[in-house]
Amino acid sequence: MRLATFNVENLFARAKAMDNTVRETGQPALAAFEAFNRIAAHDEYTPEDKAALLDALVTLGVLVQTRDGRRLNPRQFDTAWALLRENRGDFLAAPADREPHIVAAGRGDWTGWVELITEPVDETGTRMTARVIGDLAADVLCLVEAENRPALVRFNDELLGRRYEHAMLVDGNDPRGIDVGLLCTADVGIDWVRSHVDVPDPAVAGKRLFSRDCPLYKLRLPGGEDLYLLLNHLKSQSFASGDPDPLRSRQSAEVRALYDRLRADGAEYVAVLGDFNKGPDRHDPKHHPTLEPLLDAGSPLVSCYDLDAFGGLFDPKDSGQERPGTFQSCTISNRLDYILLSPGLAAKVTGGGVFRKGLWGSPENKKPPKLWGIYPELTAARHGASDHAAVWVDLAF
Repeated sequence: MRLATFNVENLFARAKAMDNTVRETGQPALAAFEAFNRIAAHDEYTPEDKAALLDALVTLGVLVQTRDGRRLNPRQFDTAWALLRENRGDFLAAPADREPHIVAAGRGDWTGWVELITEPVDETGTRMTARVIGDLAADVLCLVEAENRPALVRFNDELLGRRYEHAMLVDGNDPRGIDVGLLCTADVGIDWVRSHVDVPDPAVAGKRLFSRDCPLYKLRLPGGEDLYLLLNHLKSQSFASGDPDPLRSRQSAEVRALYDRLRADGAEYVAVLGDFNKGPDRHDPKHHPTLEPLLDAGSPLVSCYDLDAFGGLFDPKDSGQERPGTFQSCTISNRLDYILLSPGLAAKVTGGGVFRKGLWGSPENKKPPKLWGIYPELTAARHGASDHAAVWVDLAF
């Protein structure tokens, strides 16, 4: 059977602020989005809170800055990054004779939030995503950054010809519609799934640890073996809400703890896979900052990249230049996507590789990559299946 992971960067629709072609423009909006929802949760709004909330709405384009004060955006869908939802109670007053101001005294006065505006993914990009998945031909596929389960089911039905019998996704902690899901063929059964969305962050009281989730799936393979999967999308490298490394370190430590408990309970075949959002140290590739519990010396997990049977690091054009990564330029520091295996499962690996045919490279590139082959229909960055390559291993039971 073939086991794979692929960060698809959304199937049909993606938050406009996360569009790779406007990454630098969208980052302030993403930071403002996080700031608004964090401050809006305060029990009481101080004057400083209200000023910060209004500034966030300006950055998000909900309000526009004019010479005579802030005003509601009259063309919100054209220029805004987000919508302000006021479901119950009043949060913002916008009288015609003076600038908008916050009337809520705290979280208890209103129910609502800001919601990022989404836009369709480029149609060619969506079809390239489907082509990668079809050509990859995995029996079990971890999908990172899928919108929700209905979108995953629709993608399987309409673009994959119902290749997969099972499409499962549990909503995680990220409000932007970037969750982790699983596709399985008919001969692989899903016995159960256990979510870890509510695991508390040991360093921050009242906060949840996982940025998305780390769901645990128990699968039943055709030969009767049990396969346990821990799917991951760890904290991003964005500094929009501060240094991301400490949180990612805590997440990787918890993932390792989950793995250790599985093994202690007798699970022989376990895989930890997904987008870990951090590459090895480019000066010391055996060291993985923030991912030490999973990948550094002393970890019982076996990385697919360390297996003799794992090939596919050389590009399809046979230029002889190794590209060891999976994201954009595919340098070693851009090795973000992993399949880690318990020793018993690693012994079953007969092959593997990195699949880059849907990967344009960096969105700033005007020309296609020189070091690996891509689909001929892929003629611009916006047509790429994703900024990530897929990673796969073949297992013989």
